[in-house]
Amino acid sequence: MSAPLALAAAVMPRAHVGARDPDALAKLARGLGPGPFAAVILFISPEADRDLLASGLEAAFPGVSVIGCTTAGEISPEGYSEGEIVAVALPSAVFAVDCLGINLAALDGQELIGRLIRARAGLARKRGGWEDEFAFLMVDGMSIREDELTAALGPGLGPVPLFGGSAGDGTRFGATFVLQDGVFREGWAVLMMVRTACTVRVFSLNHLTPTNRRMVVTGADPARRVVHQINAEPAAQEYARLLGKDPAQLTTFTFAAHPVVVRIGGSHHVRAIQRLDPNGDLVFFSAIDEGLVLTLAEPQDMAAHLDRALTDLAAGGKPAAILACDCILRRIEAMENQRFGAVSALLKAHGVVGFSTYGEQLNSMHVNQTMTGVAIYPPKGAA
Repeated sequence: MSAPLALAAAVMPRAHVGARDPDALAKLARGLGPGPFAAVILFISPEADRDLLASGLEAAFPGVSVIGCTTAGEISPEGYSEGEIVAVALPSAVFAVDCLGINLAALDGQELIGRLIRARAGLARKRGGWEDEFAFLMVDGMSIREDELTAALGPGLGPVPLFGGSAGDGTRFGATFVLQDGVFREGWAVLMMVRTACTVRVFSLNHLTPTNRRMVVTGADPARRVVHQINAEPAAQEYARLLGKDPAQLTTFTFAAHPVVVRIGGSHHVRAIQRLDPNGDLVFFSAIDEGLVLTLAEPQDMAAHLDRALTDLAAGGKPAAILACDCILRRIEAMENQRFGAVSALLKAHGVVGFSTYGEQLNSMHVNQTMTGVAIYPPKGAA
């Protein structure tokens, strides 16, 4: 094993296996190595047998906190993949974690703040000599609660940077599941608080440039993230007109190639369109409301942009590992524009692992059509 691969394996071991393999957990455990591990994270294709996985976790990873979620595609050590289970482990030698389960149907902001403060203080007592921290979130991607959840988490996290992803169900947009304590749940989120001897950098990137084409949401159902009207016209009809397309031509590929953004706090954030519903309304991946001004955005070359961004992360020294949440719309766009192979090769070359999501979280915001993640650098003194 080369020195970079050996260092990556020491900092964040990773393994992957076919989701339908009946011996998947045992193979993943062997691939990750003996540990000891503070936590294991599983990114699980919806093709997997969840009951079989849940029943075998304790035997495969005895005494280890195992969390995970279903995906809209995986990012394995080989790049983009589908129909797999990707596992990453956080070795106890350089990581301490506390995994907090959150029932999305009973969000209590004050109670959540208290839990976060206690978790952070507990990790500081346990590993006071380790200075770097981050938080990693996985959340039910069909819950429509991500915006509320990230806003509630912000006050309790303080200076701790957060990134995360919404669980997926391939391109079906049916049921999505979050795994914790040996149980797959809907309407659930798990927040992993991490303290580490490694240097870490939480990041977010997208390859979109706002244009001067704007529109106003004039009719919406915010609770369901549905837009009925844009510029006082039927939503899909007006969106298609601005693109110069027939509304009948709107597809998931169209939405991936022509996203809209909103300006918040001096920056533009994507409000990606998930799908067109049968009555001509547009269903969004994240919060939407009447009066919101949307701006059409145009993509740069995704592979070139990703190469620059990941190279920038290595400017002061190459990360030993990168854990990432990558929007399904980026994967769809890469396929549509014949950049899938190039993007996949870059993910492999830069040591990125993770999953494709139904949305991403960054600090106190829920966003879309981005890649969020954490670059994990070797501990000081590591060769």
